[in-house]
Amino acid sequence: MTAATPDSETSRAAPPEPRLARLRVNAAAIADNWRFFKKLAPNAATAAVVKADAYGLGAPAAAKALAEAGARTFFTATFGEALRVRKALGDGPQIMVLNGPAANDAQHFAALKLTPVLNSLEQITLWNGRGPAALHIDTGMNRLGIGPDELAQAATALKNTSLALIMSHLACASDMTHEMNATQRIRFIDAASLFPSAPLSLAATSGALIGADYHFDLIRPGIGLYGSGALDKDNPQLATTALVEAPILQVRDVAPGETFGYGATFTATRKMRTATVALGYADGYLRTLSGRGYGVIGGGKRPILGRVSMDLIILDVTGCADARPGAWVEFLGPNAPLDEIASLAGTAPYEILTTFAGMVRKTGGKA
Repeated sequence: MTAATPDSETSRAAPPEPRLARLRVNAAAIADNWRFFKKLAPNAATAAVVKADAYGLGAPAAAKALAEAGARTFFTATFGEALRVRKALGDGPQIMVLNGPAANDAQHFAALKLTPVLNSLEQITLWNGRGPAALHIDTGMNRLGIGPDELAQAATALKNTSLALIMSHLACASDMTHEMNATQRIRFIDAASLFPSAPLSLAATSGALIGADYHFDLIRPGIGLYGSGALDKDNPQLATTALVEAPILQVRDVAPGETFGYGATFTATRKMRTATVALGYADGYLRTLSGRGYGVIGGGKRPILGRVSMDLIILDVTGCADARPGAWVEFLGPNAPLDEIASLAGTAPYEILTTFAGMVRKTGGKA
């Protein structure tokens, strides 16, 4: 037998990951969060929103875990997303497509048992009673949905269509006391009276947290399944679903007066030990976390020094014996909570997951 050469060994090995950061997803935690919302709304059905690749955490695996937990209705944004979820789930569960049908895909919905959400008179005409559909009514978001002046025409056009759901979306539910919530609820009830036999849905994650008056027949938790209550304050304690880590590449001692990173935006006032970590905005770690975010190693939060760059972050690891080349640093997870990282970045948890966790998944992180 001929001995293998180094080149042949390399050819048989798995290709190296393009990026070094990694993502670990806890599908059981996603299911636990769904059960939290099911318990919160015992008199309503609890759907599962798995759009945007389950907010960056992997829609097929998340959908399977949610179905095993008992979810029977799923929401995607697009037809393409719905195809992936249908393949993962099989024929049983209902999948609703929030963006509705388009001219190039409307004819395929029925065969795949997909339910479009009709958002406009044009989509109602395009659907043309091909099968059951949901109807989105705009109650103040002024985004998608049938407007107040179109309701009567929509009711007439849909008189022979089986309506699986009448839905709307709250604009200000992150503030549970915002007066817009009650205004939209009243508008929703009034508009839905034109479709008396259809089940109703108004609340997504934060709307469901407002209270039972907003639950109606079905709630639609999205970000709540992945670990955030989406409230401006006083979020519930939900299970952590994502762990994002990156390795230390180099550790060095730095003298007082030395500066760090592009723009020299941080100057050491004392002798420091620093660690350079293989993570940056190419991995979706937001540049707005420069000088504000942190990594966790050795049981402590280690602040970012200077700017986040494309591939690298510098941390203050002074006094941390665990900080050494090859050691892994947590940037999102049980010790770096989603809502806290989002607040430090000046953004919403949705963006943290779909850019940071989502990008790590796409560029080489392993679930």
